[in-house]
Amino acid sequence: MARTRFEIVEKEQYSEDVYRLKVTAPLVPTLAKAGQFIIVRVDEPGERIPLTLMDWKAEEGTVEMVFQAVGTTTDKLSLLGIGDCLQDVVGPLGKPTEAREFGRVACVGGGVGITALYPIARALVEAGNDVRVLLGSRDRAHLILLDRMEALGAPVEVATDDGSMGIKGFVTTLVKDAAQQWKPDRVVAVGPVPMMAAVSSLTRGYGIPTVVSLNAIMLDGTGMCGTCRCEVGGETKFSCVDGPEFDGHQVDFDLLTARLGVYRDEEEKSRKRFAPMADSYHHPCH
Repeated sequence: MARTRFEIVEKEQYSEDVYRLKVTAPLVPTLAKAGQFIIVRVDEPGERIPLTLMDWKAEEGTVEMVFQAVGTTTDKLSLLGIGDCLQDVVGPLGKPTEAREFGRVACVGGGVGITALYPIARALVEAGNDVRVLLGSRDRAHLILLDRMEALGAPVEVATDDGSMGIKGFVTTLVKDAAQQWKPDRVVAVGPVPMMAAVSSLTRGYGIPTVVSLNAIMLDGTGMCGTCRCEVGGETKFSCVDGPEFDGHQVDFDLLTARLGVYRDEEEKSRKRFAPMADSYHHPCH
């Protein structure tokens, strides 16, 4: 049987280090749901990394992913072009978002986490909720998927660190305003760990149920290795099979932060080793 070609059919660069790829993966979009992810391997010797399913089209047999070039594997991904192929695309993995009618739902996204928030917000809109999208970014250049979010028909509010778009400040300011004035029945937050921790701390004070999507270190994605373990409500959970979404008021964010930094030195050394080879790197389809 012929091997599936995970070919890149679209590539878009959002900023100096953030990219979107559309890749053929015929089986994945037939089962994909909001909140799930895939694991990709760029080449034969490469590591396996989880990436959120940003969008998918079953009729095309394609999936879309957005990533930030922050290490060797994502550097390699950023260097590939249309017509190149990934070694593997596995998924969909993880539990889907609970997309039912809650009432008022504030969907909060920060940085590249907006990628994961988009299909969640779409599913919640489709389920009949009154959705408000609150986005945070360091500047306008790094505010991704704004056009797609606006196309959902839900109000979109923006906060940027430098004030280049929306209010100047953090997305937590928007969350606080919403909690006081709009009074959402539920909050979904996806983004950097400090942002999710801050949102969860804020909403706890208002008694608003809050769901976060954890970006734990991951290896196999099937619950076998335990690499992605996290503490939720005092219990050990695996973000790949028990999540990636959890009750934000129960997550031990300090432990999650510590675990995310375990391999930082090794990651930096790997990136430096790869740098001299970057100009000639590509991974054509075979």
